[in-house]
Amino acid sequence: MAEEKRDYYEVLGIDKSAAEADIKKAYRKLAKEYHPDLHPGDKTAEAKFKELNEAYEVLSDADKRARYDQYGHAGVDPNFGAGAGGAGFGGMDFDLGDIFNSFFGGGFSSGSQRRNGPRRGENIRASVMVTFEEAAFGCEKTINIGRIEKCDDCGGSGCAKGTTAEVCSNCSGTGTVRTQQRTPFGIMQSTAECPKCGGKGRIIHQPCPTCHGAGAVRRQKRINVNIPAGIDDSQTISLRGQGHAGANGGANGDLLITISVRPHAYFSREDTSVLYEMPITVTQAILGDEVEVPTLDGKVKYTIPEGTQSGTVFRLRGKGIPYLRGSGRGDQYVTVTVEIPKKLTNEQKELLRKFDESLYGGGSADGGKKEKKKKRLF
Repeated sequence: MAEEKRDYYEVLGIDKSAAEADIKKAYRKLAKEYHPDLHPGDKTAEAKFKELNEAYEVLSDADKRARYDQYGHAGVDPNFGAGAGGAGFGGMDFDLGDIFNSFFGGGFSSGSQRRNGPRRGENIRASVMVTFEEAAFGCEKTINIGRIEKCDDCGGSGCAKGTTAEVCSNCSGTGTVRTQQRTPFGIMQSTAECPKCGGKGRIIHQPCPTCHGAGAVRRQKRINVNIPAGIDDSQTISLRGQGHAGANGGANGDLLITISVRPHAYFSREDTSVLYEMPITVTQAILGDEVEVPTLDGKVKYTIPEGTQSGTVFRLRGKGIPYLRGSGRGDQYVTVTVEIPKKLTNEQKELLRKFDESLYGGGSADGGKKEKKKKRLF
């Protein structure tokens, strides 16, 4: 017995009124937590990650989400509404075009013609995790996907080599049969799937041994993906035609790859700017100093001026993230934080008091403390 699927909203930890931004935020948080790259060999994490992707694929698509909200998992099943007229409820595949034709004499095209026409393949969604540096400068990644492809042996016809399919004599190749029903309002016409050919409009007497007449097979594919320099977290790359194969001569779908960027140990990012907090000592802040600042390109020297205050921000031009579309780079912003020493010895404290007195005035002659003219530094 197949395991019952969990509610997609429960999978992402959100309620049904969640906005699109909330869905994306919840997915990003959980995807980072359960990504296979962070849990190599952990089947439980891999299963949770797949479940997250499935839930996000449905809830991030307005049309799929609406069907899911109304019909549950059945509403997003690939076979949902696969009847001849597209209704797919209770076996009553009414063709609205036929109903309107019966009453008003035409104006609507037959659903059976659309059914057997070219159909574009479904898109495939995948995700790739990259490091902060890989996102900044670009890289190449290889991913594995399961993809439906046209059968090479039969060319997508579903027939064994040297044979062809027979046009169904029962439906004349339309895949549907028309029925009439007498009602109090008169005779109503409807269409249903042809029972002889199963709605395909043709009959294969000698199916291809590779695809068993389906005309398509599922294969595991390794796809090389070029991650462009400057890509940001949660952005999506689209590879045209790398999705599932289309039907009846329809185009392939696309491969949509969402990028997840691992947090850096000490850098953060805002658009094309790199942010870095650099601790310095009290002495460096007071007297100034030449320091080495980490950047994406390696360490660079920077001179801290005398009297630098904690929270001061310096800019390193051209040391940020490359522009995703165009040349040039953003800047790196370095926020200075002055570290106050702890657990000083008595000797060190006395030296600081003397230094403080030299700045703001000494003690009185009777040994009492003179009122400060200014607030002491320490």
